[in-house]
Amino acid sequence: MNYLKNIFYWSKLNYDEQQKILSRPILNRNHTMKDTVKKIIENVKNFGDNALRKYSILFDKFNVNEFRIPEEKIISSFLNINENLKSSILIAKKNITSFHEAQILSTIDIETQIGVRCQQVYLPLNSVGIYIPNGTTSLFSSVLMLAIPAKIAGCKEIILCSPPPINNNILYASYVCGIKKIFQVGGAQAIAALAFGTETIPKVDKIFGPGNTYVTEAKLQVSSVFNGAEIDMLAGPSELLVIADETANPDFIAADLLSQAEHGSSSQVILLTSSVQLSKNVISSLNEQVKKLPRLSEISKSLKNSMIIITDNMSQCIEISNMYAPEHLIIQTKQPRKILNNISNASSIFLGQWSPESVGDYASGTNHVLPTYGKSLTNSALGLADFQKRILIQELTSQGLIDLSNTIEILSSEEQLDAHKNAVKIRVDFLKRKKYDQ
Repeated sequence: MNYLKNIFYWSKLNYDEQQKILSRPILNRNHTMKDTVKKIIENVKNFGDNALRKYSILFDKFNVNEFRIPEEKIISSFLNINENLKSSILIAKKNITSFHEAQILSTIDIETQIGVRCQQVYLPLNSVGIYIPNGTTSLFSSVLMLAIPAKIAGCKEIILCSPPPINNNILYASYVCGIKKIFQVGGAQAIAALAFGTETIPKVDKIFGPGNTYVTEAKLQVSSVFNGAEIDMLAGPSELLVIADETANPDFIAADLLSQAEHGSSSQVILLTSSVQLSKNVISSLNEQVKKLPRLSEISKSLKNSMIIITDNMSQCIEISNMYAPEHLIIQTKQPRKILNNISNASSIFLGQWSPESVGDYASGTNHVLPTYGKSLTNSALGLADFQKRILIQELTSQGLIDLSNTIEILSSEEQLDAHKNAVKIRVDFLKRKKYDQ
């Protein structure tokens, strides 16, 4: 059976056809879902923990007595983790820590002119919420990706929420990252609890983490409310684009395409190549590899959204990739860094045949929370800066103000903001009187 059937020759398509095949799968954001999420948020705001208990029974089929996981249970989670997994989590933690510590920015402190001192300092967000999915698969790797930069940034309070019952892998990853406040609540109701607070769960300033369409919709809604929480990003379905030439290994490419296709039925994977023979070999390898994978249902649905695009040359591959602006971009060519120099839009890039996308998902050190749906045109991967805020400081000496005063008075007068001008003038007049009196 052929699982990847969509093959297009780019130069044979007109403009509208080209735009159509590069469109993402339609997100299921209908009015029913929006109204459901809105009601959940309102109920959590009004009824707090009681609403959370009701939704845990309704959606998770789990009756929660205590939302907060006891600290002893978090600490003892290591007893239920095998040594190989512990070692792997610690290696991933080390690499992620190293990469994010390298993102620490220096304070700016300069004199823009004599007597005028300007600074830029970075302060941690006071409180952040981390949401970790815990459904058909437990995404404990996201704990590392979110908790580590939050800790490095110095966030004073880190709250983690995940659907009940919380997997021991999530608890252990939280433990090694120093997360002590963990609550077993999931879905849109968890986002509402983090955004507005309940009797048990504290309100946070910003919410991070992936989730299903209901979680994403809840993040959108709470961030749109005046007193709601900020959010990291609205992450859509996973996507991968591969640029490959005739030197690429078709088995590697097929494996990479399948690795992202298994994320879910709305995921999308694309191969761009100028080699017809390579595309045939990739299809053949993919059809063999997929038979050995357990998530065949998700993969087969995802591959219906996916395609191979045959181009005239590598330049055309680069052009299409920049138009699509993928979440993940793999470059498997003879000289991948030569291609890299011309890439302007991608969230996370993997160079060469020994760099599968999986390394970025888990343990290379880069963050796997990435903008999707073409948002890499303007947005960036999650990093240390997302857990901080910039503060600007200025301090002038009396002579510095005098020297700059004429400039400010002219500019403020031109904008007809006389009170601005007066705030400077009243000080300068005071200094002149003081000097005269002396």
